[in-house]
Amino acid sequence: MGIKSDTKNQKTILRTEGLRKYFGEVHAVDNLDLRVNHGEILSIIGPNGSGKTTLLNLISNMVEPDEGKVFFYGKDVTKWAPSKLARMGLVRSFQIVNLFDGMSVLDNMKASVISKLGKTNKPFIKVDKDKEVMERSQQLLELFKLSDKADSTARDIPHGDRKVLDVALCFALDPKLILLDEPTSGVGTSEKTQVIQRIEEAVRKGDVTAVIVEHDMDVVFSYSDKVVAMHRGKILAEGKPKDVKKNEEVIKVIMGEL
Repeated sequence: MGIKSDTKNQKTILRTEGLRKYFGEVHAVDNLDLRVNHGEILSIIGPNGSGKTTLLNLISNMVEPDEGKVFFYGKDVTKWAPSKLARMGLVRSFQIVNLFDGMSVLDNMKASVISKLGKTNKPFIKVDKDKEVMERSQQLLELFKLSDKADSTARDIPHGDRKVLDVALCFALDPKLILLDEPTSGVGTSEKTQVIQRIEEAVRKGDVTAVIVEHDMDVVFSYSDKVVAMHRGKILAEGKPKDVKKNEEVIKVIMGEL
């Protein structure tokens, strides 16, 4: 069971107003209002085609909405470029892991840290000896319990570690809010608990807010502070995990399809 944070009296750092995205006749996201509070882990559940990933794409401006707005720390960021959002602290990871497979785990981390620190104009071999880069990279590997894999080539580490490393690279950007799309997808049952525990611990320690799209209900109901259930582009139910889990509409519409 994960450690739950106290979300009482926490301020809203992200909200959407009347967010809509249609693909022809498909209402992927339909007039959706969402609030995310500082410090919470919010999980989004729903059957395939319910609009979960589209919602993350809209929030991160990978896709522009047909209508509606996205506010981050009170600013209207609806049409901000993903790179600008990342600099403000809104960072996105994807379902498919994106690593430099031929590089070591440590060098993958260094590359992200170098990007964050704005040292990309220097030769990699010189930056590689940079004390600030090395210390930050090692801190992040330790945070995600990857220090023992530092010298391993990224392609050779277990899939669960690859998923964790992918999230760790996002942390190099110093996120305030991180959007995770199925962080345990493709991970074997025996690895899932360790993967989500390491991600949760890093999120809590780093005081990072997380919005997670996830299909594994054991993960959702064990590690979330809040759960939002989506169906046909709308919010069907939202609240504490124990309340959403026993919601009759969620049981009827969603649980049987997952």
